[in-house]
Amino acid sequence: MIPDQVRERDLVGYGPNPPAFAWPDGAKVVVNMVLVYEEGSESSVIWGDNRNEGWGEYPDPGVQPPQRDRGTEAHYEYGSRAGVWRLARIFDAARIPVTVSAAAVALELNPAVPAWMREHGHDLMGHGWRWIPLWGMTRDEEREHLHRAIETYERVLGQRPLGWNCPSWPSEATRELLVEEGGFIYDSDGCADDIPYYARCGSEPFLVVPYSKTYNDSRFLMSPGFSSPRDFLDTLTTGLDELVHEGRAAMMTVAMHARWSGQAARAAVVRAFIEHARSTPGVAFMRRVDIARWWLEQYPPELADHARG
Repeated sequence: MIPDQVRERDLVGYGPNPPAFAWPDGAKVVVNMVLVYEEGSESSVIWGDNRNEGWGEYPDPGVQPPQRDRGTEAHYEYGSRAGVWRLARIFDAARIPVTVSAAAVALELNPAVPAWMREHGHDLMGHGWRWIPLWGMTRDEEREHLHRAIETYERVLGQRPLGWNCPSWPSEATRELLVEEGGFIYDSDGCADDIPYYARCGSEPFLVVPYSKTYNDSRFLMSPGFSSPRDFLDTLTTGLDELVHEGRAAMMTVAMHARWSGQAARAAVVRAFIEHARSTPGVAFMRRVDIARWWLEQYPPELADHARG
């Protein structure tokens, strides 16, 4: 017997022959550059947490409470002091729109980052009040963190997020809490397709703008992963070229963390990929919120259901 919860999973999607979709201005592939900004919000004894976060330049946590891990703290501080600005210069020089997936606390601790976002019109994707796991919280605790995050975004950035991407993975309650809160038009906690799709939350459809753990610089710290910045560049350019070759409308998310891709050698790859994408016919850059709005307007749930047969 197949359990009901297994049968409820959408393992079919748009099927073997995805219907013809279209992007603004006839683009074939839209690229969304996501700058992930978490610095200062990570787990630490100085927050009163029972663990110190790893994922600085090493995937596993080192020094643990009651002591501080000052070495890993310094890796995060590189992201906020230098890395974010190196990437910002690259984005601004290329004049491309960027989505910033930011923990609210990280923006509060470095006011120049939300100021840069406002100045250049980059959109916000909510990434939690802090960069800590949500799946270990109760529903009420997660709801409180969501409220804290929204309040902080509104106070330090002047706007609330319209989309959401949980730290690492969502909880069972996350999407329900987003719908309960209201004001969210999409989440990016799924990586299940190359184009946006609708998931069910209760009886209602909810838009998912898919994220990517493949075109993601976290693979510098994973095994198997990238051993050289050129591995990341090869993955990005090969993936983009294949999506263009297929000739179907698709989107590509490229995720970069300030503390990782802000390092000079890796930032050079970001710049090289942008140059490659800009020189490729049929490729356009879009903010995530604009992708979501376009999809909601052009392909509302009833059309998506018809497209799936």
